Amino acid sequence: MANSGVAKLACLIITLMVAAVPHAQAAITCSAVLTGLGPCLGYLKTGGAPPPACCAGLKSLNNAASTTPDRQAACSCIKNLVTNVGANPVFVNSLAGKCSVNIPYQYSPSLDCSKYAPSHKY
Repeated sequence: MANSGVAKLACLIITLMVAAVPHAQAAITCSAVLTGLGPCLGYLKTGGAPPPACCAGLKSLNNAASTTPDRQAACSCIKNLVTNVGANPVFVNSLAGKCSVNIPYQYSPSLDCSKYAPSHKY
């Protein structure tokens, strides 16, 4: 059973890495997004209180996304992550507030990350 979880995580990482290819100019990779948000997966699926490691990862990701390409890449990676892990959009959209991180958009499956405003910090 544990091997099944490892296999799913490996497939998710590969999927996220492939999704990041169009964002070659971005310093943020989907692997980094997955690492930062990995501790959040339980919260993103079932809610409750996000663990401290989750908020620390989100804050670190927010600080690392300093350019428009970084923010757009992180946005795209998060969209893929949400889809691939079966996260609940309500919990996705409440995570930033619970971790005291300002994210100036709400997740939705139709979110166009390429139109993410350059003046905002993810």
